[in-house]
Amino acid sequence: MNKAIKINRPNFSAVDVNKIEAQLDELIAACRKVNEEVAAIENPTWENFIAPQEEAHNELDLFWSPVSHLNSVMNSDELREAYNNCIPKLSEFHTEIGQNSELYNATVKLRESAAYDALSAQQQKALNNEIRDFELSGVSLGEKDKAQYAEIAQALSKLKTEYSDNVMDATNAWEKLVTDEAELAGLPESAVAAAKQRASQKDQTGYLLNLEFPVYYAVLTFADNEALRKEMYEAYNTRASDKGPHAGKYDNTDKTAEILKLRAEKAQLLGYNNYAELSVVPKMVESSQQVMDFLNDLASKAVPEAKREFAELEAFAKDELGMASLACWDVAYVSDKLKQKQYALSEEDLKPYFPASKAVPGMFEVVGKLFGLKIEQVNDVDVYHKDVQCYAITDNNGELRGEFYLDNYARSHKRGGAWMDSSATRQELASGEIQLPIAYLTCNLTPPVGDEPALLTHMEVTTLFHEFGHGLHHMLTRMDTSGVSGISGVEWDAVELPSQFMENWCWERESLDMISGHYKTGEPLPDDLLNKLRDARNFQSAMQLVRQLEFAMFDMQVHMQATPTKELDINHILHDIRQQVAVLPYPNFLRLPHAFAHIFAGGYSAGYFSYKWAEVLSADAFSRFEEEGIFNEQAGKDFLEQVLEKGGSRDAMESFVAFRGREPKVDALLRHSGLAA
Repeated sequence: MNKAIKINRPNFSAVDVNKIEAQLDELIAACRKVNEEVAAIENPTWENFIAPQEEAHNELDLFWSPVSHLNSVMNSDELREAYNNCIPKLSEFHTEIGQNSELYNATVKLRESAAYDALSAQQQKALNNEIRDFELSGVSLGEKDKAQYAEIAQALSKLKTEYSDNVMDATNAWEKLVTDEAELAGLPESAVAAAKQRASQKDQTGYLLNLEFPVYYAVLTFADNEALRKEMYEAYNTRASDKGPHAGKYDNTDKTAEILKLRAEKAQLLGYNNYAELSVVPKMVESSQQVMDFLNDLASKAVPEAKREFAELEAFAKDELGMASLACWDVAYVSDKLKQKQYALSEEDLKPYFPASKAVPGMFEVVGKLFGLKIEQVNDVDVYHKDVQCYAITDNNGELRGEFYLDNYARSHKRGGAWMDSSATRQELASGEIQLPIAYLTCNLTPPVGDEPALLTHMEVTTLFHEFGHGLHHMLTRMDTSGVSGISGVEWDAVELPSQFMENWCWERESLDMISGHYKTGEPLPDDLLNKLRDARNFQSAMQLVRQLEFAMFDMQVHMQATPTKELDINHILHDIRQQVAVLPYPNFLRLPHAFAHIFAGGYSAGYFSYKWAEVLSADAFSRFEEEGIFNEQAGKDFLEQVLEKGGSRDAMESFVAFRGREPKVDALLRHSGLAA
């Protein structure tokens, strides 16, 4: 019998900046009271011990999620201040739980009791994860070390927030008003029109450029004006640093150093040699050395090919464009020209075929066909911006599976990048109802201009599919235990499997017919353009791969080498890695670490390699669809049931094998990257 459902949508309008702190204090106090009560229970069971904790924490999460989300997408001075005042309180509370010996002992007691055998597999997995997390939070430390651990946790949460704020502020701070349209020669009409619209919205005359990614990408790829490309490249790649147009103003130099020191100190407190060792404990990989071996192996295959690609680019720049040398700010521009020559294709040729008004519903159609789902807009829902819509996912049996808020376009006071976040997690409530999962799906795609629809690059469409894959993982779960529901409890290096897997449908004729349609005629992407797109799929793929390896190696190395006492020369480490894998002629002013929020402020510290690790899984998973048909019903059903619905209720490798019938092989990834030979 199906249980009753509960939809706990965020109430954005009710978020009162002046009351956030007091409300949070109240909810944390309620959680503390519950923790105190259940810790004293003689014979802990799921019902009397775990369920009340889940219930209290769910109330806290439902309150905090819209606050945290609004801070990322509708940032203001007042909201930021309230948010930043709350972060230390949350950090203190979570540390306190992680180090609560009474709660830990009671959890262990439950695992060792007869009651454990009666638990479902998902409950047992959640309980075992819980015990592991207690141990990784320093529950077994002495009082002095516990206090030190708490101080570190507090300092880290504050530093990460400040780091993020600096990146956002530095991004928002830079603008350039161009008064002579001739300076924008080479830019697509849509980009010029957008710049004009941006200026008029600020009561300026001319063309306003900023560092939102679609603007930056358009200038670097298409602007004939080398001085403009260089100026924007420098502004973007020195954000939040000691260099560039705002040198020292939003500088993250000391913050990156301090974050690395504190992470190293935390790892040593817990008995690990370095933070990278600590980071891999809850992941699929077994050691940081295994990660480095994996990355070095990919590098050995990719670097020679990347060097060949770059030499080809240099020769083309010299012979065809008369450029004596190639700087970093020339690479995207010259690459687009070379791509046009080799494949008669530019990203700009594709945009008319991918209006958001076709790509978004088309994506829903693809997912619907693949997994037997229906996705429809929910009207009269409280949203925080006119560009945001709410959608519901229903399966073929008419069962509502989840909802999501889609926030697609770049705008000021919105954090850059693209991400999925949880608004509500699927779980069974004390009332016996099932709380439905709700997700936030956020991108920074090219916004519409004037009366024209938003026209997306193929790369932006791929980003949309990527984030939707994360969303499906969160929303289609069948797990009713919050600790293993959706992406909760999934090893971090497997979290990217569904997201990268979904990207594959951006390249297939059958699915492209659903997501493409010329914005004026409705005509789907023509065969000649599709063939060019596919032929160009591996254009410079080795150069792109070594760039990702550079990020992943840097991330692992700084976390392997950092110590609590010694200042790490991260620029030297980066230089050495670039000597090994990079092919671009990087300028000295470049400041990658200062805005590398994934690892310094996000969840990817000593985990950036996950993108490549999971790509092995996703490419191999997709190879089953290549063999059986990209909309093969059984393959779609198996992926839904064995991967998406299972959430974190079992090891990711088990889920992969259940779907694929064997362990993953690297062959499909190398083939997709054009490195198979």
